[in-house]
Amino acid sequence: MGKNSSLTDEEKKFFMSEAISEAKLAEAKGEVPIGAIVVHRGKIIGRGHNIREISQNATTHAEMLAIQEACGKIENWRLAESQLFVTLEPCPMCSGAIILSRVDEVYYGAKDPKAGVAGSLMNLLEDVRFNHQCYVEFGILEKECGEILTSFFKKLRERNKERKKLKQLEQKNVNKD
Repeated sequence: MGKNSSLTDEEKKFFMSEAISEAKLAEAKGEVPIGAIVVHRGKIIGRGHNIREISQNATTHAEMLAIQEACGKIENWRLAESQLFVTLEPCPMCSGAIILSRVDEVYYGAKDPKAGVAGSLMNLLEDVRFNHQCYVEFGILEKECGEILTSFFKKLRERNKERKKLKQLEQKNVNKD
């Protein structure tokens, strides 16, 4: 495509650390820890983290919420001159919102081989068939972004395993009576 990043490595790390802070907010709420921010002319204008379980709404992904807040902040649906930072590679829905909102650059930490469409399964964001393309870069604080997800799902599996054991034990006790 020929586009280049407009940010320094230090800026990328700083903004991704802000997205990681959003992911930690999601984790504290028991949500899958994914966070996103939108930067416009060097300032954070939108923040979001997953709240699907709380909202029971499939569209409340981190990117969607950050984009909504950013559009509200600048009172424009076009986020030209903006960058989006997200801890996990965007899904098809979020990539669609990114394209439609005209975000210029997308930076993400960890790849998502099961649902990512910014390079893993396909790359919607750089597809020239759309009327807008983004510069895409991955691997920004990749280790940190990946670890927060890995740790969350490990704890979730352990919790589910314990619940299963307790349920089996309860069932045994019921059968004894």
